[in-house]
Amino acid sequence: MIRTPLCDLLGIRHPILQGGMAWVSTPELVVAVSEAGALGIIGAGNAPPDLIETYVRQVKERTQKPYGLNVPMFSPFVQDIVNLCVREKVPVVTTGAGNPSAIIPELKRAGITVIPVVASVALAKRLERAGADALVAEGSESGGHIGDVNTFPLVPQVVDAVSIPVVAAGGIADGRGLVAALALGAVGIQMGTRFICTNECKVHANYKELVVKAGDRGTITTGHSLGHPVRALRNPMTRKFEELEKQSLTEEQLIEFGTGKLKLAVVDGNVMEGSFMAGQSCGLVSDIVPCAELIQRIMAQAEAILGRLPQYVTGGGAA
Repeated sequence: MIRTPLCDLLGIRHPILQGGMAWVSTPELVVAVSEAGALGIIGAGNAPPDLIETYVRQVKERTQKPYGLNVPMFSPFVQDIVNLCVREKVPVVTTGAGNPSAIIPELKRAGITVIPVVASVALAKRLERAGADALVAEGSESGGHIGDVNTFPLVPQVVDAVSIPVVAAGGIADGRGLVAALALGAVGIQMGTRFICTNECKVHANYKELVVKAGDRGTITTGHSLGHPVRALRNPMTRKFEELEKQSLTEEQLIEFGTGKLKLAVVDGNVMEGSFMAGQSCGLVSDIVPCAELIQRIMAQAEAILGRLPQYVTGGGAA
């Protein structure tokens, strides 16, 4: 059995975090992941606080296991969501898409474990000083909003730069990814795209089908001209966005075009106009299974690999 400091920090059985994806990480998925021994995370996105409060209470009613809530720093409701987390005693808060230094002290005073997602060494150092309990180092292979450093170079640099636990994210979908993350110095993994293709994830069936069918070059990043690129599956919407960026449209025009596209994907399954956010790990996803089966499969594969690795270590001497 693989047990790391992440398991002890969060009170979970397996060192796996489910990414807090807006519109995707609803109570059904979160509960299933937590019940399976990993950490399910509610995705707050830009949703209003009353909806997120409903989600939190539904999760608390359905599981006694640890769970988390992700707060993107671009949300207009950041402080309201922080207040909600404190009031409802949410055990773990992850953050993304910005610098959460200002909200960490309040969360910490409430006894909440805070795990920001970072895409650079500089932000990792800053958030350790701000009081973060752990960090998710997320490479640009991830789906949704991304940085510009890949997972393999980012994770060990963040590990070397801080003294708190580091979780690896970006391009990970199986036990091989977990073993690789451990080798890089991380104490666990976070996966988003792989959890989309589970029975308990309530996204539109078209979304799951597109992820399963996607290959190694199935994603593209757009929004570079806005300064915050987004990775999604290639489709007519992403091609249109590319064209609009080449036409040098204003930031306001591009934002207007992109608004609401994730909902069109998740809820409506609109393959022409939706933004099907997914990471490069989609090429590793070939089926839709229950969360418990997925997590069990990942852990079994990782343990088997770790059992085989010693064969590559010899007694030394000249070759």
